[in-house]
Amino acid sequence: MSFYTVIITAGGIGKRMNSDLPKQFIEVNDKPILMHTLEKFYHFNPKFQLILTLPRDWRLYWEELIVSHDFKIPHRIVEGGTERYHSIKNTLDYCFGDYILVHDGVRPLVSFKTIETCIEALKDYESVIPVIGLKESLRIQNNDTSKSVDRSLYNIVQTPQCFKKEILQQAYNLPFHEGITDDSTLVEEAGFEIKMVQGNEENIKITRKIDLQLAGLFLK
Repeated sequence: MSFYTVIITAGGIGKRMNSDLPKQFIEVNDKPILMHTLEKFYHFNPKFQLILTLPRDWRLYWEELIVSHDFKIPHRIVEGGTERYHSIKNTLDYCFGDYILVHDGVRPLVSFKTIETCIEALKDYESVIPVIGLKESLRIQNNDTSKSVDRSLYNIVQTPQCFKKEILQQAYNLPFHEGITDDSTLVEEAGFEIKMVQGNEENIKITRKIDLQLAGLFLK
């Protein structure tokens, strides 16, 4: 039997939201976004090991939220680092799963189907990420000119990004650089191929006020 660890990253500070409160703590339907996210994975499989990365300065605030919302879902808290890279690297020593799923704390709308699709693909592939295709037209800009781009060549990357534990560990032996935008970028840089599977369109990353409104509708 395989075991799974889910790392929920919650290191954002809410710049795009123009809020003093980090976006992961903003309430949607009377509950912080981060709690909705943790609940999604717990309800999918209560045997998942859940690890939450948090900035040191906000840990006490989160613990107060746990008490005020009577939040009972078990999870471990690990101190986040300067960048997402450092937060994940700090967490790997605490993961006991054979497979590790890394998910954005502000993506509470990931579907059970997306999680299941990723896990099923891990039976045949070492690295799996959910994506969705583009519907809008694309143009690439070069100074004052632009040119249309074939949108079928591009996908929007979502989370959870899922890996065999040893693959992710090897990847995080590589040094940090500014080009590391997510875990699959680092894993690919370490020499491993990435399998893309279908995600779900509502699995948005909540970064703007309009995203909050959409999340409120879906979470009803």
